[in-house]
Amino acid sequence: MIVNYTTAGWQIIYQQSHALLAAQLAWQWPPFGPTDRWVGLLAAIAQHDDEQRSWDVDYSLTATGAPADFTMQEFSMEQATGVLKTARFQGQWRSLLTSMHLSFLYESLRGQKKGIDAFLDEQQANQQRWRKGLKVSKADAQQAYALMQWCDRLSLILCRQELPEMGRTLEISQGPDGKRYDVARSAPDGPVIITPWPFASSFTLSVEASLLAQLQFKDDAELAAHLREAPIETLRWELAKK
Repeated sequence: MIVNYTTAGWQIIYQQSHALLAAQLAWQWPPFGPTDRWVGLLAAIAQHDDEQRSWDVDYSLTATGAPADFTMQEFSMEQATGVLKTARFQGQWRSLLTSMHLSFLYESLRGQKKGIDAFLDEQQANQQRWRKGLKVSKADAQQAYALMQWCDRLSLILCRQELPEMGRTLEISQGPDGKRYDVARSAPDGPVIITPWPFASSFTLSVEASLLAQLQFKDDAELAAHLREAPIETLRWELAKK
C-alpha cells in the first residue's frame, strides 16, 4: 500500500488502485500495435500489482506501529511469482510484459540470494521463449513495456504526492515513442501538465484513498479493521497540455 502522512492522519492507497490509475493513463494513450496486444497491454498495466500478501504476518506496520509504505517492504518472492502465475492464464503476451516488469523492478537485487538470482534468470529465459512463441521482436516488446513503465511511474508520482511545486518539472520516464516526458503543476489545484503532450485531449484521472485518523496500531489485524471502516476520499487530477 502507498502511505501518505497528512494533517488529519494517514492517507492509504492500495497498490491495486495505483495500478488501476496507471491503466487510466494507458487508456488515454494513442493505441499502437494489433488490437489483441493493445488490450493485453492494458490488462498487464491494470493488474501488475495484484497478488499482494494478505495481512496475516508482520507486513503492513513499521516498528513504531504506523502503516508501512510499500517502499519499506523487502522483495516478496510470493507476490512476484503469484502475479506472474496469474498472468499466464491470460496468455504469453501479458506474461511477457509482467515478466519484463519484474526484471525491471528486481534486477538490482541480483547477487544477494541464490533464489532471487534463479528467479531473475528464469525471467530472462521465459521472456526469450515468449517472444519467440509470439513472433514479437525485442524492440516491439520493449516499446509496449515502455508504456507500462511510463504509466506506472506517473501513477506513483500522483499517488505519492510527488508533483513538484511552483511549476518545477519532474521527469516521468522515456515513453514508447522514445521521447523523454516531464510532469509539472503550476498551482496546487491546477492541472497536471505533461510535456511533450502525448494525448488527444485533456482528461481527468481518479483514485480512491482510505483515510485513517489513528496514527499507531498494535498489529495488522487492528489496521485492517480500521481500513475496512475508514472513510473513502476520491483524489482527482486534470491532465492538460501546457
